[in-house]
Amino acid sequence: MEVTETQTEGLKREYKVVVPAAEIESELKDRLLELARTVELKGFRKGHVPPALVRKRFGPSVMGEVLERAVSRSSREIMVDKDVRPALQPKIEVIQFGEGTDLEYTMALEILPEIDPGDLSGLELVRQKVEVDDGEVQTALERLAEEEKRLAPLGAERASRTGDLVVIDYVGSVDGEAIEGGKAEGFHLELGSGSLIAGFEDQLTGAKAGEHRRVEATFPENYPAEKLAGKGVVFEVDVKEVQELQKVELDEEFANRRGVETLDALRDALRRQLESEYASLARSRVKRELFDILDERHDFELPEAMVAREFDAIWSQLKDEIDKTEAGFEDFGGSEDELRDEYRGIAERRVRLGLLLSEIGRRHGIAVEQNELTKAGVSQAMRQLPGQEKQVLDYYREHPEALEAFRPQILEEKVVDFVLEVAKVTDQPISVSEFAKMMDEEQEAGAKTARKAKTSAKVKGGGSRAKSKSAKKTKAASAKAKKGDSG
Repeated sequence: MEVTETQTEGLKREYKVVVPAAEIESELKDRLLELARTVELKGFRKGHVPPALVRKRFGPSVMGEVLERAVSRSSREIMVDKDVRPALQPKIEVIQFGEGTDLEYTMALEILPEIDPGDLSGLELVRQKVEVDDGEVQTALERLAEEEKRLAPLGAERASRTGDLVVIDYVGSVDGEAIEGGKAEGFHLELGSGSLIAGFEDQLTGAKAGEHRRVEATFPENYPAEKLAGKGVVFEVDVKEVQELQKVELDEEFANRRGVETLDALRDALRRQLESEYASLARSRVKRELFDILDERHDFELPEAMVAREFDAIWSQLKDEIDKTEAGFEDFGGSEDELRDEYRGIAERRVRLGLLLSEIGRRHGIAVEQNELTKAGVSQAMRQLPGQEKQVLDYYREHPEALEAFRPQILEEKVVDFVLEVAKVTDQPISVSEFAKMMDEEQEAGAKTARKAKTSAKVKGGGSRAKSKSAKKTKAASAKAKKGDSG
Protein backbone atom coordinates (compact mmCIF):
# COMPACT_ATOMS: atom_id res chain seq x y z
CA MET A 1 0.00 0.00 0.00
CA GLU A 2 1.30 3.41 -0.96
CA VAL A 3 0.28 6.39 1.15
CA THR A 4 1.04 10.01 0.29
CA GLU A 5 0.20 12.84 2.67
CA THR A 6 -1.22 15.64 0.52
CA GLN A 7 -2.37 18.09 3.19
CA THR A 8 -1.17 18.99 6.70
CA GLU A 9 -2.81 22.21 7.81
CA GLY A 10 -3.80 22.70 11.43
CA LEU A 11 -6.02 19.76 12.31
CA LYS A 12 -6.72 18.90 8.68
CA ARG A 13 -5.08 15.88 7.10
CA GLU A 14 -5.49 14.38 3.64
CA TYR A 15 -3.90 11.28 2.17
CA LYS A 16 -3.79 9.73 -1.27
CA VAL A 17 -3.90 5.96 -0.98
CA VAL A 18 -3.03 3.33 -3.56
CA VAL A 19 -3.85 -0.30 -2.77
CA PRO A 20 -2.14 -2.62 -5.33
CA ALA A 21 -4.32 -4.70 -7.63
CA ALA A 22 -2.70 -7.84 -6.19
CA GLU A 23 -4.13 -7.07 -2.73
CA ILE A 24 -7.57 -6.41 -4.21
CA GLU A 25 -7.40 -9.70 -6.10
CA SER A 26 -6.40 -11.51 -2.91
CA GLU A 27 -9.34 -10.05 -0.99
CA LEU A 28 -11.68 -10.89 -3.88
CA LYS A 29 -10.53 -14.54 -3.93
CA ASP A 30 -10.90 -14.82 -0.15
CA ARG A 31 -14.45 -13.49 -0.27
CA LEU A 32 -15.43 -15.73 -3.20
CA LEU A 33 -13.97 -18.71 -1.34
CA GLU A 34 -16.15 -17.89 1.68
CA LEU A 35 -19.15 -17.65 -0.62
CA ALA A 36 -18.37 -20.95 -2.37
CA ARG A 37 -18.65 -22.83 0.94
CA THR A 38 -22.25 -21.74 1.47
CA VAL A 39 -23.72 -20.95 -1.94
CA GLU A 40 -26.25 -23.29 -3.54
CA LEU A 41 -26.60 -23.48 -7.32
CA LYS A 42 -28.75 -25.82 -9.35
CA GLY A 43 -26.80 -28.94 -10.36
CA PHE A 44 -24.19 -28.63 -7.61
CA ARG A 45 -24.06 -29.80 -4.04
CA LYS A 46 -23.74 -27.13 -1.37
CA GLY A 47 -20.10 -26.15 -1.02
CA HIS A 48 -19.06 -27.85 -4.28
CA VAL A 49 -19.72 -25.08 -6.79
CA PRO A 50 -16.59 -24.56 -8.94
CA PRO A 51 -14.67 -21.35 -7.98
CA ALA A 52 -14.72 -20.13 -11.59
CA LEU A 53 -18.52 -20.37 -11.70
CA VAL A 54 -18.85 -18.62 -8.35
CA ARG A 55 -16.61 -15.84 -9.63
CA LYS A 56 -18.56 -15.47 -12.84
CA ARG A 57 -21.92 -15.47 -11.06
CA PHE A 58 -21.09 -13.34 -8.01
CA GLY A 59 -17.86 -11.53 -8.86
CA PRO A 60 -19.40 -8.15 -9.84
CA SER A 61 -21.58 -7.93 -6.72
CA VAL A 62 -18.76 -9.08 -4.44
CA MET A 63 -16.51 -6.30 -5.74
CA GLY A 64 -18.58 -3.79 -3.73
CA GLU A 65 -17.86 -5.72 -0.55
CA VAL A 66 -14.19 -5.95 -1.46
CA LEU A 67 -14.03 -2.18 -1.95
CA GLU A 68 -15.59 -1.56 1.43
CA ARG A 69 -13.27 -4.04 3.15
CA ALA A 70 -10.16 -2.69 1.43
CA VAL A 71 -10.95 0.93 2.24
CA SER A 72 -11.89 0.12 5.84
CA ARG A 73 -8.77 -1.98 6.44
CA SER A 74 -6.32 0.36 4.74
CA SER A 75 -7.74 3.53 6.33
CA ARG A 76 -7.45 1.97 9.80
CA GLU A 77 -3.85 1.01 9.09
CA ILE A 78 -3.05 4.56 7.99
CA MET A 79 -4.48 6.09 11.16
CA VAL A 80 -2.54 3.63 13.30
CA ASP A 81 0.70 4.18 11.36
CA LYS A 82 0.32 7.96 11.41
CA ASP A 83 -0.87 7.93 15.04
CA VAL A 84 -3.88 10.14 14.34
CA ARG A 85 -7.24 10.19 16.07
CA PRO A 86 -10.02 11.39 13.76
CA ALA A 87 -12.49 13.93 15.15
CA LEU A 88 -15.25 12.56 12.90
CA GLN A 89 -15.59 9.83 10.30
CA PRO A 90 -13.00 10.39 7.53
CA LYS A 91 -14.27 11.48 4.14
CA ILE A 92 -13.37 8.89 1.48
CA GLU A 93 -13.39 9.62 -2.25
CA VAL A 94 -12.63 6.73 -4.60
CA ILE A 95 -10.59 7.76 -7.64
CA GLN A 96 -10.12 4.39 -9.29
CA PHE A 97 -11.37 0.87 -8.60
CA GLY A 98 -12.02 -2.17 -10.71
CA GLU A 99 -11.09 -5.80 -11.20
CA GLY A 100 -7.46 -6.06 -12.22
CA THR A 101 -6.61 -2.43 -11.33
CA ASP A 102 -5.16 -0.66 -8.30
CA LEU A 103 -7.55 0.89 -5.82
CA GLU A 104 -6.92 4.61 -5.53
CA TYR A 105 -8.73 6.87 -3.13
CA THR A 106 -8.28 9.98 -1.01
CA MET A 107 -8.99 10.20 2.70
CA ALA A 108 -9.64 13.62 4.25
CA LEU A 109 -10.15 14.08 7.96
CA GLU A 110 -9.68 16.38 10.91
CA ILE A 111 -7.73 15.04 13.84
CA LEU A 112 -8.41 15.64 17.48
CA PRO A 113 -6.30 18.43 18.95
CA GLU A 114 -3.67 17.89 21.59
CA ILE A 115 -5.29 18.84 24.90
CA ASP A 116 -3.64 19.33 28.27
CA PRO A 117 -6.31 19.32 30.98
CA GLY A 118 -3.79 20.72 33.46
CA ASP A 119 -3.68 20.10 37.19
CA LEU A 120 -7.28 19.34 38.10
CA SER A 121 -6.41 19.08 41.77
CA GLY A 122 -5.67 22.79 41.74
CA LEU A 123 -9.22 23.75 40.82
CA GLU A 124 -11.09 25.54 43.62
CA LEU A 125 -14.88 25.33 43.74
CA VAL A 126 -17.62 26.11 46.22
CA ARG A 127 -20.57 23.75 46.56
CA GLN A 128 -23.62 24.81 48.53
CA LYS A 129 -24.90 22.38 51.14
CA VAL A 130 -28.54 23.34 51.56
CA GLU A 131 -29.81 22.84 55.09
CA VAL A 132 -33.44 21.71 55.17
CA ASP A 133 -34.95 22.76 58.48
CA ASP A 134 -38.19 21.66 60.17
CA GLY A 135 -40.05 24.63 58.72
CA GLU A 136 -39.29 23.54 55.15
CA VAL A 137 -40.43 20.01 55.91
CA GLN A 138 -43.66 21.32 57.45
CA THR A 139 -44.27 23.49 54.37
CA ALA A 140 -43.81 20.45 52.15
CA LEU A 141 -46.18 18.45 54.36
CA GLU A 142 -48.84 21.15 54.18
CA ARG A 143 -48.42 21.32 50.42
CA LEU A 144 -49.17 17.60 50.19
CA ALA A 145 -52.27 18.13 52.30
CA GLU A 146 -53.32 21.07 50.11
CA GLU A 147 -53.09 18.88 47.02
CA GLU A 148 -55.23 16.25 48.70
CA LYS A 149 -58.07 18.58 49.66
CA ARG A 150 -61.39 16.96 48.93
CA LEU A 151 -64.46 18.46 47.33
CA ALA A 152 -67.77 18.14 49.10
CA PRO A 153 -71.16 19.48 47.85
CA LEU A 154 -72.67 22.33 49.90
CA GLY A 155 -76.13 22.20 48.42
CA ALA A 156 -77.97 25.38 49.46
CA GLU A 157 -76.43 25.56 52.89
CA ARG A 158 -74.27 28.64 52.30
CA ALA A 159 -73.25 31.00 49.54
CA SER A 160 -70.07 30.40 47.56
CA ARG A 161 -66.82 32.09 48.53
CA THR A 162 -63.27 32.35 47.25
CA GLY A 163 -61.67 28.92 47.13
CA ASP A 164 -64.93 27.09 46.47
CA LEU A 165 -65.57 25.22 43.24
CA VAL A 166 -68.78 26.03 41.40
CA VAL A 167 -70.30 23.87 38.66
CA ILE A 168 -72.01 26.14 36.14
CA ASP A 169 -73.76 26.35 32.79
CA TYR A 170 -73.28 29.60 30.92
CA VAL A 171 -74.00 31.33 27.62
CA GLY A 172 -72.14 34.48 26.57
CA SER A 173 -73.29 37.19 24.15
CA VAL A 174 -72.01 40.49 22.79
CA ASP A 175 -74.56 43.08 21.67
CA GLY A 176 -77.25 40.42 21.95
CA GLU A 177 -75.48 37.93 19.66
CA ALA A 178 -74.16 34.62 21.00
CA ILE A 179 -70.37 34.28 21.07
CA GLU A 180 -68.85 31.45 19.12
CA GLY A 181 -67.41 29.07 21.71
CA GLY A 182 -68.96 31.14 24.51
CA LYS A 183 -71.19 28.39 25.85
CA ALA A 184 -70.51 25.59 28.33
CA GLU A 185 -72.38 23.10 30.48
CA GLY A 186 -71.14 21.52 33.69
CA PHE A 187 -68.11 23.80 33.73
CA HIS A 188 -66.00 23.50 36.90
CA LEU A 189 -64.65 26.84 38.10
CA GLU A 190 -62.56 27.50 41.19
CA LEU A 191 -63.44 30.92 42.51
CA GLY A 192 -60.37 33.08 42.88
CA SER A 193 -58.32 31.12 40.34
CA GLY A 194 -58.44 33.92 37.73
CA SER A 195 -58.95 31.36 35.00
CA LEU A 196 -61.76 33.25 33.23
CA ILE A 197 -62.26 36.83 32.03
CA ALA A 198 -61.68 39.50 34.71
CA GLY A 199 -64.74 40.07 36.86
CA PHE A 200 -66.46 36.79 36.01
CA GLU A 201 -65.53 34.95 39.18
CA ASP A 202 -66.16 37.95 41.44
CA GLN A 203 -69.77 38.10 40.30
CA LEU A 204 -70.31 34.45 41.19
CA THR A 205 -68.96 34.84 44.70
CA GLY A 206 -71.90 34.65 47.10
CA ALA A 207 -74.03 32.53 44.74
CA LYS A 208 -75.88 29.42 45.86
CA ALA A 209 -76.69 26.17 44.07
CA GLY A 210 -79.74 26.59 41.85
CA GLU A 211 -79.26 30.35 41.48
CA HIS A 212 -79.18 32.21 38.13
CA ARG A 213 -76.86 35.17 37.69
CA ARG A 214 -76.26 37.69 34.94
CA VAL A 215 -72.53 38.38 34.71
CA GLU A 216 -71.33 41.46 32.87
CA ALA A 217 -67.67 41.90 31.93
CA THR A 218 -65.38 43.39 29.29
CA PHE A 219 -62.91 41.55 27.10
CA PRO A 220 -59.35 42.94 27.43
CA GLU A 221 -58.00 45.13 24.64
CA ASN A 222 -55.36 42.52 23.77
CA TYR A 223 -57.84 39.62 23.62
CA PRO A 224 -56.71 37.10 20.95
CA ALA A 225 -60.05 37.24 19.12
CA GLU A 226 -59.78 40.73 17.63
CA LYS A 227 -63.53 41.14 17.03
CA LEU A 228 -64.13 40.67 20.78
CA ALA A 229 -61.21 42.75 22.06
CA GLY A 230 -62.44 45.58 24.28
CA LYS A 231 -66.10 44.59 23.86
CA GLY A 232 -68.61 44.28 26.68
CA VAL A 233 -70.00 40.78 27.21
CA VAL A 234 -72.97 39.36 29.10
CA PHE A 235 -73.02 35.82 30.49
CA GLU A 236 -76.22 34.13 31.59
CA VAL A 237 -75.01 31.75 34.29
CA ASP A 238 -76.84 28.94 36.09
CA VAL A 239 -75.09 27.72 39.23
CA LYS A 240 -75.71 23.98 39.35
CA GLU A 241 -73.62 23.12 42.39
CA VAL A 242 -71.24 24.66 44.92
CA GLN A 243 -68.48 22.47 46.32
CA GLU A 244 -66.17 23.18 49.21
CA LEU A 245 -62.55 22.14 49.46
CA GLN A 246 -62.29 20.37 52.78
CA LYS A 247 -59.02 20.59 54.64
CA VAL A 248 -57.10 17.35 55.10
CA GLU A 249 -55.92 16.59 58.61
CA LEU A 250 -52.21 15.91 59.07
CA ASP A 251 -52.53 12.67 60.99
CA GLU A 252 -51.56 9.02 60.82
CA GLU A 253 -54.34 8.27 58.36
CA PHE A 254 -52.94 10.93 56.03
CA ALA A 255 -49.48 9.34 56.34
CA ASN A 256 -50.95 5.90 55.60
CA ARG A 257 -52.44 7.19 52.37
CA ARG A 258 -48.94 8.31 51.43
CA GLY A 259 -47.56 4.83 51.94
CA VAL A 260 -45.90 5.20 55.37
CA GLU A 261 -46.99 4.15 58.84
CA THR A 262 -46.59 7.36 60.83
CA LEU A 263 -46.59 11.11 60.32
CA ASP A 264 -43.00 11.27 61.59
CA ALA A 265 -41.99 8.72 58.98
CA LEU A 266 -43.60 10.88 56.31
CA ARG A 267 -41.71 13.93 57.61
CA ASP A 268 -38.45 11.97 57.44
CA ALA A 269 -39.21 10.88 53.88
CA LEU A 270 -39.98 14.46 52.84
CA ARG A 271 -36.77 15.70 54.46
CA ARG A 272 -34.71 13.12 52.56
CA GLN A 273 -36.48 14.04 49.34
CA LEU A 274 -35.86 17.76 49.80
CA GLU A 275 -32.23 17.15 50.74
CA SER A 276 -31.81 15.03 47.62
CA GLU A 277 -33.40 17.68 45.41
CA TYR A 278 -31.23 20.44 46.81
CA ALA A 279 -28.11 18.30 46.58
CA SER A 280 -28.91 17.80 42.91
CA LEU A 281 -29.40 21.55 42.44
CA ALA A 282 -26.15 22.30 44.24
CA ARG A 283 -24.34 19.81 42.04
CA SER A 284 -25.80 21.42 38.94
CA ARG A 285 -24.57 24.79 40.11
CA VAL A 286 -21.04 23.65 40.93
CA LYS A 287 -20.95 21.73 37.65
CA ARG A 288 -21.88 24.90 35.79
CA GLU A 289 -19.17 26.78 37.66
CA LEU A 290 -16.68 24.04 36.79
CA PHE A 291 -17.53 24.26 33.09
CA ASP A 292 -17.10 28.02 33.14
CA ILE A 293 -13.66 27.66 34.70
CA LEU A 294 -12.58 24.92 32.29
CA ASP A 295 -13.85 26.93 29.33
CA GLU A 296 -11.91 30.01 30.43
CA ARG A 297 -8.68 28.09 31.10
CA HIS A 298 -8.46 26.13 27.88
CA ASP A 299 -7.99 27.43 24.38
CA PHE A 300 -7.11 24.96 21.66
CA GLU A 301 -7.92 24.57 17.99
CA LEU A 302 -11.29 22.99 17.38
CA PRO A 303 -12.14 20.60 14.52
CA GLU A 304 -14.17 22.77 12.18
CA ALA A 305 -16.40 19.87 11.14
CA MET A 306 -17.41 19.23 14.76
CA VAL A 307 -18.22 22.90 15.34
CA ALA A 308 -20.19 23.04 12.09
CA ARG A 309 -22.20 19.97 13.01
CA GLU A 310 -22.97 21.34 16.47
CA PHE A 311 -23.91 24.73 15.05
CA ASP A 312 -26.17 23.17 12.42
CA ALA A 313 -28.04 21.26 15.14
CA ILE A 314 -28.51 24.40 17.23
CA TRP A 315 -29.47 26.56 14.26
CA SER A 316 -31.94 23.97 13.03
CA GLN A 317 -33.65 24.04 16.42
CA LEU A 318 -33.89 27.82 16.26
CA LYS A 319 -35.25 27.84 12.73
CA ASP A 320 -37.87 25.23 13.64
CA GLU A 321 -38.94 27.37 16.59
CA ILE A 322 -39.14 30.48 14.41
CA ASP A 323 -41.22 28.64 11.81
CA LYS A 324 -43.49 27.17 14.47
CA THR A 325 -44.14 30.51 16.18
CA GLU A 326 -44.19 32.50 12.94
CA ALA A 327 -41.78 34.93 14.58
CA GLY A 328 -38.75 36.78 13.25
CA PHE A 329 -35.09 36.63 14.25
CA GLU A 330 -35.51 39.86 16.23
CA ASP A 331 -38.05 38.12 18.46
CA PHE A 332 -35.28 35.73 19.46
CA GLY A 333 -32.77 38.35 20.47
CA GLY A 334 -31.19 39.93 17.40
CA SER A 335 -30.63 39.93 13.66
CA GLU A 336 -29.88 36.72 11.80
CA ASP A 337 -26.15 37.56 11.65
CA GLU A 338 -26.06 38.38 15.37
CA LEU A 339 -27.78 35.13 16.28
CA ARG A 340 -25.47 33.16 14.01
CA ASP A 341 -22.47 34.64 15.83
CA GLU A 342 -24.03 33.94 19.21
CA TYR A 343 -24.93 30.35 18.43
CA ARG A 344 -21.58 29.67 16.83
CA GLY A 345 -20.01 30.71 20.13
CA ILE A 346 -22.32 28.28 21.92
CA ALA A 347 -21.34 25.52 19.47
CA GLU A 348 -17.64 26.22 20.02
CA ARG A 349 -18.08 26.11 23.80
CA ARG A 350 -19.93 22.80 23.63
CA VAL A 351 -17.31 21.23 21.36
CA ARG A 352 -14.42 22.58 23.45
CA LEU A 353 -15.85 21.28 26.71
CA GLY A 354 -16.88 17.99 25.14
CA LEU A 355 -13.36 17.35 23.84
CA LEU A 356 -11.82 18.43 27.14
CA LEU A 357 -14.05 16.16 29.21
CA SER A 358 -13.41 13.31 26.81
CA GLU A 359 -9.65 13.79 27.15
CA ILE A 360 -9.89 13.84 30.95
CA GLY A 361 -11.85 10.61 30.77
CA ARG A 362 -9.31 9.04 28.40
CA ARG A 363 -6.34 9.96 30.55
CA HIS A 364 -7.89 8.66 33.74
CA GLY A 365 -9.50 5.54 32.36
CA ILE A 366 -13.08 6.74 32.79
CA ALA A 367 -15.35 4.75 30.52
CA VAL A 368 -19.04 4.05 30.07
CA GLU A 369 -20.02 0.44 30.68
CA GLN A 370 -22.75 -1.37 28.76
CA ASN A 371 -24.88 -1.83 31.86
CA GLU A 372 -24.80 1.95 32.40
CA LEU A 373 -26.09 2.51 28.88
CA THR A 374 -28.86 -0.03 29.40
CA LYS A 375 -29.84 1.48 32.74
CA ALA A 376 -30.00 4.98 31.22
CA GLY A 377 -32.06 3.83 28.26
CA VAL A 378 -34.56 1.91 30.36
CA SER A 379 -34.83 4.77 32.85
CA GLN A 380 -35.54 7.22 30.06
CA ALA A 381 -38.12 4.96 28.45
CA MET A 382 -39.88 4.17 31.70
CA ARG A 383 -40.66 7.83 32.21
CA GLN A 384 -42.53 7.80 28.93
CA LEU A 385 -43.80 4.23 28.76
CA PRO A 386 -44.69 3.08 32.29
CA GLY A 387 -45.59 -0.56 32.55
CA GLN A 388 -43.76 -1.60 29.40
CA GLU A 389 -40.45 -2.64 30.95
CA LYS A 390 -40.23 -5.94 29.09
CA GLN A 391 -40.89 -4.39 25.68
CA VAL A 392 -38.26 -1.73 26.30
CA LEU A 393 -35.68 -4.24 27.44
CA ASP A 394 -36.42 -6.44 24.42
CA TYR A 395 -36.02 -3.46 22.11
CA TYR A 396 -32.62 -2.54 23.53
CA ARG A 397 -31.47 -6.15 23.34
CA GLU A 398 -32.36 -6.19 19.66
CA HIS A 399 -31.05 -2.66 18.97
CA PRO A 400 -28.10 -2.08 21.32
CA GLU A 401 -26.87 0.72 19.04
CA ALA A 402 -29.85 2.82 20.17
CA LEU A 403 -28.29 3.07 23.61
CA GLU A 404 -25.26 4.92 22.24
CA ALA A 405 -27.22 8.18 22.38
CA PHE A 406 -26.81 8.09 26.17
CA ARG A 407 -23.02 7.64 26.14
CA PRO A 408 -21.94 11.33 25.95
CA GLN A 409 -24.13 12.43 28.86
CA ILE A 410 -23.15 9.48 31.05
CA LEU A 411 -19.46 10.08 30.33
CA GLU A 412 -19.90 13.77 31.09
CA GLU A 413 -21.42 13.04 34.48
CA LYS A 414 -18.73 10.49 35.37
CA VAL A 415 -15.94 12.88 34.43
CA VAL A 416 -17.56 15.67 36.43
CA ASP A 417 -17.77 13.33 39.44
CA PHE A 418 -14.08 12.53 39.03
CA VAL A 419 -13.04 16.18 38.78
CA LEU A 420 -15.12 17.13 41.82
CA GLU A 421 -13.36 14.37 43.77
CA VAL A 422 -9.83 15.54 42.93
CA ALA A 423 -10.51 19.31 42.97
CA LYS A 424 -10.61 21.48 46.07
CA VAL A 425 -14.35 21.65 46.70
CA THR A 426 -15.54 23.57 49.75
CA ASP A 427 -19.01 22.74 51.04
CA GLN A 428 -20.82 25.92 52.09
CA PRO A 429 -23.81 25.54 54.44
CA ILE A 430 -26.74 27.63 53.25
CA SER A 431 -30.43 27.92 54.08
CA VAL A 432 -33.18 27.14 51.59
CA SER A 433 -34.21 30.80 51.32
CA GLU A 434 -30.60 31.96 50.82
CA PHE A 435 -30.03 29.32 48.17
CA ALA A 436 -33.21 30.25 46.30
CA LYS A 437 -32.25 33.94 46.44
CA MET A 438 -28.77 33.16 45.10
CA MET A 439 -30.25 31.19 42.20
CA ASP A 440 -32.60 34.07 41.35
CA GLU A 441 -29.77 36.62 41.45
CA GLU A 442 -27.51 34.49 39.27
CA GLN A 443 -30.19 34.02 36.66
CA GLU A 444 -31.00 37.72 36.68
CA ALA A 445 -27.31 38.54 36.21
CA GLY A 446 -27.09 36.00 33.40
CA ALA A 447 -30.10 37.54 31.70
CA LYS A 448 -28.32 40.88 31.56
CA THR A 449 -25.30 39.45 29.78
CA ALA A 450 -26.95 37.03 27.38
CA ARG A 451 -29.99 37.16 25.13
CA LYS A 452 -32.93 35.13 26.25
CA ALA A 453 -33.72 33.06 23.16
CA LYS A 454 -37.23 31.59 23.25
CA THR A 455 -36.12 28.27 21.88
CA SER A 456 -36.33 24.72 23.15
CA ALA A 457 -33.99 23.41 25.81
CA LYS A 458 -31.72 21.87 23.22
CA VAL A 459 -30.88 25.19 21.59
CA LYS A 460 -28.98 26.32 24.65
CA GLY A 461 -28.87 23.02 26.46
CA GLY A 462 -27.13 21.36 29.40
CA GLY A 463 -23.82 19.97 30.53
CA SER A 464 -21.22 21.37 28.23
CA ARG A 465 -24.02 23.49 26.85
CA ALA A 466 -24.76 27.18 27.26
CA LYS A 467 -24.94 28.75 30.69
CA SER A 468 -28.29 30.48 30.34
CA LYS A 469 -30.30 27.26 30.04
CA SER A 470 -28.64 25.71 33.07
CA ALA A 471 -29.56 28.71 35.18
CA LYS A 472 -33.15 28.55 33.97
CA LYS A 473 -33.43 24.86 34.74
CA THR A 474 -31.87 25.33 38.17
CA LYS A 475 -34.29 28.10 39.04
CA ALA A 476 -37.28 26.00 38.05
CA ALA A 477 -36.06 23.01 40.03
CA SER A 478 -35.28 25.25 42.99
CA ALA A 479 -38.82 26.57 42.97
CA LYS A 480 -40.16 23.01 42.86
CA ALA A 481 -38.06 21.90 45.78
CA LYS A 482 -38.88 25.03 47.73
CA LYS A 483 -42.57 24.23 47.39
CA GLY A 484 -41.92 20.78 48.82
CA ASP A 485 -43.27 19.01 45.76
CA SER A 486 -43.18 15.27 46.37
CA GLY A 487 -43.35 14.83 42.57
